[in-house]
Amino acid sequence: MRPMADAVSGFIFFTVPVAGADLPLIVVWLICAGVFFTFYLRLVNIRGFKHAVDLVRGKHKVPGDPGEISQFQALTTAVSGTVGIGNIAGVAVAISLGGPGATLWLIVAGFLGMSTKLAECTLAVMYRRERDGQVSGGPMHYLERGLAARNWLGMGRRVGRALGLFYAAAMVIGCLGIGNMFQSNQATAILIDVTGGANSVFADRAWLVGLLLAAGVGLVIIGGIRTIANTTAKLVPAMAILYVLSALTIIALNAEALPGAIAAIWNGAFSPQGVAGGALGVMILGFRRAVFSNEAGLGSAAIAHAAARTKEPVSEGFVALLEPFIDTVVICTLTALVIITTVYDPALAGSGVSGIELTTRAFASTLSWSPIPLSIAAILFAYSTMLAWSYYGLKAFTYLVGERRGTDLGFKLFFLTFVVLGSSIQLGALVDLSDALVFVVAIPNLLGLYLMAPLIRRELIGYERRAQQVKRP
Repeated sequence: MRPMADAVSGFIFFTVPVAGADLPLIVVWLICAGVFFTFYLRLVNIRGFKHAVDLVRGKHKVPGDPGEISQFQALTTAVSGTVGIGNIAGVAVAISLGGPGATLWLIVAGFLGMSTKLAECTLAVMYRRERDGQVSGGPMHYLERGLAARNWLGMGRRVGRALGLFYAAAMVIGCLGIGNMFQSNQATAILIDVTGGANSVFADRAWLVGLLLAAGVGLVIIGGIRTIANTTAKLVPAMAILYVLSALTIIALNAEALPGAIAAIWNGAFSPQGVAGGALGVMILGFRRAVFSNEAGLGSAAIAHAAARTKEPVSEGFVALLEPFIDTVVICTLTALVIITTVYDPALAGSGVSGIELTTRAFASTLSWSPIPLSIAAILFAYSTMLAWSYYGLKAFTYLVGERRGTDLGFKLFFLTFVVLGSSIQLGALVDLSDALVFVVAIPNLLGLYLMAPLIRRELIGYERRAQQVKRP
C-alpha cells in the first residue's frame, strides 16, 4: 500500500517551487475559491456575520421547518469535525517552521474560508433528499443533481453522477484516516503520556484505550445524527470553553509579552527571518495550516448542515460561515498567541519542532498543571471529530450502496473497528492515503461550486431581499 499512498499523496499535495518556497497546488485551489466567493458574494463573510450569530441563537427559527436537527446542532456537529488535534499541534508546527508571521496568514485564510463554507452548505440544503424522516445531503448530492439541472456541456447528469460517486468513494476511505484512526491514535498517545508515559498502565495496552474510545463513540453514533447532534451541542461548547479559557489565562498571565507577540506576527508576515521562501514561504505555511484545519472547500461540513431544520438554504450557509471563524480565527489564533507569548524562540523558525510537544511546553511554562486540561481538551477534540466523521462517512457510503436495511449498522461497526485499530498500530500508508483522498475531494467539490456560483448568488440575493422585507414595519 505504501507505493500507492506515496503516489496519491504526491499527486494531491504536488508542489511547485516559487521564490524558494514549495507551493502545494491543492492549497492554491482552496484559497483561490475563498478569494473568489468572498468577492463574488460581496464580502458576505464580513457583512453577514451578525446575521449568522442571530440564526445560531434561534432568533429567526420557524417551527415546523423540514430537517432533523437545529441549526445550532448542525453548527456544533460540523465544528466538532474540524476542531481537532490539528488546532493544538498543527499551529505549533506552522509557527516552528514559519515563525509568528504564519499566524496572520492563517487568520486571513480563515476569513476567506467563511465564504466558501457558505457556498457549499447553501447547496447542501438546496439539493438534500429526505426519505422516511431521514435527510441525506452534501457534495455528492449537489454535484449530481445541481450539475444535472444546469446540464453542463450537455452531459450534466452523467458528469454530476460521476463526480458524486468519486466524491463519496474518496470520503468513505478518507473518513477512516483523518476522521478516525489518526484521532484515535493521537488521543491514545496523549492519554498514555499524561498518565505516566512509559510507566502508564496503558503503555502496553493501547488496544484497551481503543476499545474505550470505540465504546464511547459507538454509544453516540448508533443513535444517528440526532444523537450525534445532541452530544456535540453539549460537548463542543464545553470543550471550546475549556480550551479558550485555558489559553486566555496563559495569555493574560503573560500580558507583558502580548504587544511584542502581535508585532512579531505582523512583522513576521511580511519580513520574516530565516524562513525558506521569505514572506511567500510564511504565507504558504499559514494558508496550508488554515485549509487543513477548517476544511473549507472540502464539502465535509455540508453533509452535516444538510440535516438542519430550515426552509431557507442560504440561512444554513450563513450558519456555516461561523465554522472557519471558530476553528481558525479563534482557536488556532489563541494557540499561536500562547506559544508566541511564552516559549517561542526565533531560533526555532524553520526547525519544525514537534507540534503537540511545543504547545504542551507553552502551556506548562506558565502553569505547571495546565497540560492536564490541555490533554483533556485534546482528547475531547479527537473524540468529537470521530463522531462527526462517522456521519460523513456513513452518508457517503449510503450514497454509493443505497440506504438498505442493515447498511447503516454495518458501516458503523466497520468504523468502530478502525477506532480500535488506530489506537494500537503504527499509522503509515493507510492514513497517508486516506488523508490524500480527503483533500482530493476539493477538486470535484470546488468545480461544482464554481459552476453553480451564479445560482448561489441568486439565492443569496433573494434571501437578503426577503429578510429586508421582514424587517420593514
